[in-house]
Amino acid sequence: MKCLVIIPARYASTRFPAKPLALLGGKPIIEHVYRQVSKAVSDVVVATDDERIMAAVEAFGGRAVMTSTEHQSGTDRCYEALQRVGGDYDVVINVQGDEPFIQPEQIEALIACFEDAATDIATMVKPFTVTDGIEALENPNSPKVVVSRDMKALYFSRSVIPYMRGVEREEWLAKHTYYKHIGIYAFRAKTLAEVTALPQSSLELSEKLEQLRWLENGYVIGVATTERETIGIDTPEDLSRAEAYLASMR
Repeated sequence: MKCLVIIPARYASTRFPAKPLALLGGKPIIEHVYRQVSKAVSDVVVATDDERIMAAVEAFGGRAVMTSTEHQSGTDRCYEALQRVGGDYDVVINVQGDEPFIQPEQIEALIACFEDAATDIATMVKPFTVTDGIEALENPNSPKVVVSRDMKALYFSRSVIPYMRGVEREEWLAKHTYYKHIGIYAFRAKTLAEVTALPQSSLELSEKLEQLRWLENGYVIGVATTERETIGIDTPEDLSRAEAYLASMR
C-alpha cells in the first residue's frame, strides 16, 4: 500500500499557543513528531495554517503545505492537505502534531489494519490495566472503545463501557479488558474524502467524538492495539513532563 502521513499543526491554541514550535530537547515539538513517523513511512507532510510553522518544518528539512484557518477538525485539514499534495495514495494516516513520542510500530500497526478489505478507517487502543485504577477508567477526557471479536470498533464513549452489572466497580478492571482510545487515525484515501463531506451526527454531538459520525454512517473502523502510552502535549505543564521523560530516555 502507498501511504502518506499528514501531521495537522495549528499555531493558535487556547491552552498552548504556538505549541508546534515549542522546544523539546532543543528541537520544535513538530520536528520530533515528523522524525518519528518518518521511521515508518517515507511520505510525510505537515498541514499547517501558519507561515512560522511552515518555515520551521522546512528549516529541519521537512515538507509542509499551507491549509485554511477555518477547519473545524484535524480530519478536515488532512483532506485539504491530501488534495494539495496530490498523488495516488491508498492510505492516509493522521498523526497529531503534539505526539512527539509516537512509535514507528504504532504507525505500522495502523497500516496493517487495511490488510482486511472491509476496513475503511483504522485507529488505536491501549488496554487499561488494574494499576491504572478506576479513576483513570472513569475519566471522561479519556474515551473508551468497545471492540468486536475481530477488532472492529463497536462504539466510543466518554462513559465507562461496558457497565458491569452485579460487579463492584473497583473490580471492573480485573474482570474485563477495557480499552482506552488513542487518537491516531488512518483512512483509505477515498474514505477520507467521504467522511469530510458528512454532516455532524447526533451521537457525535452528544459525546463530542468525531469518530461516532463515521460509525453512525456505517464505516468500518479497524482497531490496532498498543501497550505503549502516547504522551501528548496539550499544555506547558505537559511539555515539562515531556522534557523529563525525554531526559530519562537518554
